[in-house]
Amino acid sequence: MAPIDSDDNTTAGAGEELRAGRRKAARYVVPVAVMGVAAATIGLVPALADSGDPDLPKVTAEQLIEKIAKSDVQQLSGTVRINTDLGLPDLGGLESGLMSGMSGGPGSGGDDEGSAADPSAKLTELVSGSHTLRVAADGPDRQKLSLLENAAEYSLIHNGRDVWGYDSRSNEVYHSTAADGAERPEKDVPGQDVPATPKDFADQALKAVDDTTSVTVGGTAQVAGRDAYRLVVEPKQDGSTVGAITVAVDAETGTPLKFTLTPASGGAAVVDVGFTKVSFAKPDASTFDFTPPEGAKVTEADEAGRRAGAPEHGRGAEGGLAKGMNGLEVIGEGWNSIAAFDTGAQGGLPTDSAGDLGGLGDLGGFLGSFGDQVKGDFGSGTVFKTRLVNALITDDGKVYAGAVTKDALVKAADAAK
Repeated sequence: MAPIDSDDNTTAGAGEELRAGRRKAARYVVPVAVMGVAAATIGLVPALADSGDPDLPKVTAEQLIEKIAKSDVQQLSGTVRINTDLGLPDLGGLESGLMSGMSGGPGSGGDDEGSAADPSAKLTELVSGSHTLRVAADGPDRQKLSLLENAAEYSLIHNGRDVWGYDSRSNEVYHSTAADGAERPEKDVPGQDVPATPKDFADQALKAVDDTTSVTVGGTAQVAGRDAYRLVVEPKQDGSTVGAITVAVDAETGTPLKFTLTPASGGAAVVDVGFTKVSFAKPDASTFDFTPPEGAKVTEADEAGRRAGAPEHGRGAEGGLAKGMNGLEVIGEGWNSIAAFDTGAQGGLPTDSAGDLGGLGDLGGFLGSFGDQVKGDFGSGTVFKTRLVNALITDDGKVYAGAVTKDALVKAADAAK
């Protein structure tokens, strides 16, 4: 990584690897899946709750980024609080139904409603509102995440070759087993790539650091009873909806303890994620034990896959979206990157033969309910907005989306005419 400046005030260097990471990230900024983008950006966190500014040795921004990169905490446990405010209307649980419909999970409209313990459905609840998680890890082979709900709990446990999802409300279990020779069974489990700790979020955000970014050290803080430095990441460019990202970095271990994203429009953080309690001691081995409770309905992952249909035949997220994504490209650079593609559909919102937006069921009607009509040299279209991600779908079926303003989307569409 190139130097960030000796005065600790400017930018991380622009490496091809970092640019590639930023451009790769733009692949999932797909406008017809604003809900999916919201889920993917859940790594962006709460305003840091200072309880005094500890007196710590001076560090530069470059040194702090290196400290995060070198952090290799294998064992921890704690409580994480997630608050998400994308400015979406209260969906009353609709987000889970929409996202599970995209993945072929529960509520997808198949002959079997699948498992209520399927991670692809449960973890999408994190896209809105406030949630409390308990997390634990003991090396690469044992992790546990529990989503605490009213009088219920959902747990996702990885122990060796087994991954278990358990929903106490429905008493249903989802189970996946790694194939022989597979090292990371969780890669094949829907929902396992959803960020859940401040480190997950910080790793994603730091991929966006390039010469369009200002990186500074913003003082110190105390988080979950631990001394921490504050790393502040801000876009240099105009037109981004991102105001600033602040990461609280544990002074001793380099582990991100909190991660906060505030919008350029001001107001509360878009997403706040941080530890309220944390310990770096080895969790008890029994933490990762799981046996399905008596009477629980157990769904095996391969069985769920057969019910939902193979991706190319089913209505999964990739299949539903891919059929409308022709010639995906990235316009612009850095924080102003815009994903653009042609759905090939006339009349704006692309639909399948059943009238569903891109095969996404109720998502089409949901998006249409909060769109703004716009006009430009490109013609006319509809802009769908959150406090972070905006998307323009033109009446001739082209789509432009990114963490940029409405004006930036219209400008990009005009330039591409």
